[in-house]
Amino acid sequence: MQIYMVGGAVRDALLGRSVNDHDWVVVGATPEQMLAEGYLAVGRDFPVFLHPTTREEYALARTERKSGRGYRGFVVESSPEVTLEEDLSRRDLTINAIAQSPEDPHTLIDPYGGRKDLQARLLRHVTEAFREDPVRILRLARFAARFTDFTVAPETLELMRQMVADGEVDHLVPERVWQELARGLMEEKPSRMFEVLRDCGALQVLLPEVARLWGVPQRAEHHPEVDTGIHLMMVLDMAARLDAPLTVRFACLAHDLGKGTTPADMLPRHIDHERRSAELLHDVAERLRVPVDCREIADVVAREHGNIHRSGELTAAPLVRLLERCDALRKPGRLPDILQACECDARGRLGMEENPYPQRPRLLAVLAAAQSVVTRDIAAKAAAKGLAGPQVGDLIHQARVQAVAQWLAANPA
Repeated sequence: MQIYMVGGAVRDALLGRSVNDHDWVVVGATPEQMLAEGYLAVGRDFPVFLHPTTREEYALARTERKSGRGYRGFVVESSPEVTLEEDLSRRDLTINAIAQSPEDPHTLIDPYGGRKDLQARLLRHVTEAFREDPVRILRLARFAARFTDFTVAPETLELMRQMVADGEVDHLVPERVWQELARGLMEEKPSRMFEVLRDCGALQVLLPEVARLWGVPQRAEHHPEVDTGIHLMMVLDMAARLDAPLTVRFACLAHDLGKGTTPADMLPRHIDHERRSAELLHDVAERLRVPVDCREIADVVAREHGNIHRSGELTAAPLVRLLERCDALRKPGRLPDILQACECDARGRLGMEENPYPQRPRLLAVLAAAQSVVTRDIAAKAAAKGLAGPQVGDLIHQARVQAVAQWLAANPA
C-alpha cells in the first residue's frame, strides 16, 4: 500500500496558497485492507474511505471508462494493479494531476507537466479523457474565476468547443450545474467563469438567458459601458469585491435577464424589463433547481432594483409600499441582501465603481422606522371597535406611513 497526496492540496501549496483540505490516493490496496486498517467506507460510486483519525478522504487508485452520456456515464474500475500514473491520467487539469508522497514531501510525481503549467499560468487538460465528462468544462471555468491570472490553453478551449458541439453539455444534470455555478459565483472574479463558458459555447446551452445579454445596448447616460453583458460581468465582480454571499451574487446574475428580450425597436431603453427578468429568473431557478433562499432574494431584486435605486426620491407612502413589495416587514433579515445586490448593480458600471450607495442605509433606517409601529396595539384597538381583517391591515399600513414620514422629516436628504 502506497499513499500519495494529490489534487488541490499539492497545487495550492506549489502556488503558495493556504491549504485547507487534503485528498489522498491509495495505490496497491483493496477495500478489505482499508477496512482492516480502520478506514470508514463512504464512496457510493467508487471506493472512498475516511481516515480513522483525521477524517480526510482516501480514494483507491482507479481508472474510468466511458459508458454513456453525461457525468454519470462511466464505469469505474479499481484494483491494486492500477498505477498512480493511471489514476492521475483521469484527472481534469494538469495542475490537479500532481502527486506528493508524505514520506518525501520534496519529491513530486508529475507525469503530465502540471508544474510547468503552474509556472506558465495555464489551465490545460491532462488527456483526451477530459472530453468524457462535461462537468469538467464547468470546473475549468470555475478555476478560471479563482486563478485570475491563468489562461485556458488553446487546445483545451478547442476541446471544450468540440464537447459542446457534440452535445455533451446537454446531458449535464441540474444539480451539478448549480453546484459548479454556485462555487464559481463565490470565486475571486466570477466574470471569468462566464467568459470561459461563453468562449466555448457552453453558456448558450446552460444559461441562454444570460448568454443573450452580450451585444444588447443600454442608455449610455446610465450605463457608460453600454453593453448589457459587460455590465453584468462588472456587477458580479463588484459582488465579489464586496464579499457578498451567494444569495446576493445569484441575484446579481439574474437581475437584468429581461433586457435580453427587449424588442429591437425599443432599444436602448428597456421598459418593463424588471417584470420580464423576474419571469426568466423563475425559469432558470426551476431548471437548475436553485435553492429557495437564492431564488427569493433574486426575485425581489429583479422586480424592484429600479425602484430601490430611485428610493431617495420617494415619500413615506411609496416607501412603505416598496418595503411591503420586498416583504421586508415580514422578513426583515432579507433586506440587507436585497440592498447589497442593488448596490452591486449601481456600482457595476464604468466609472461608477467608487460611488456611494446611500439608498442602502436610508432604506434600512426607513425599515426600522416602519418596524417601530406596535401592530398588536393597533389590532387590539381595532378589535374593540369591531374592525377586523383588511381594515386592521389598512390601519397598520397607515401607522407605518406616519412613522416613516416622521423619520423623513427628522432626517431630510
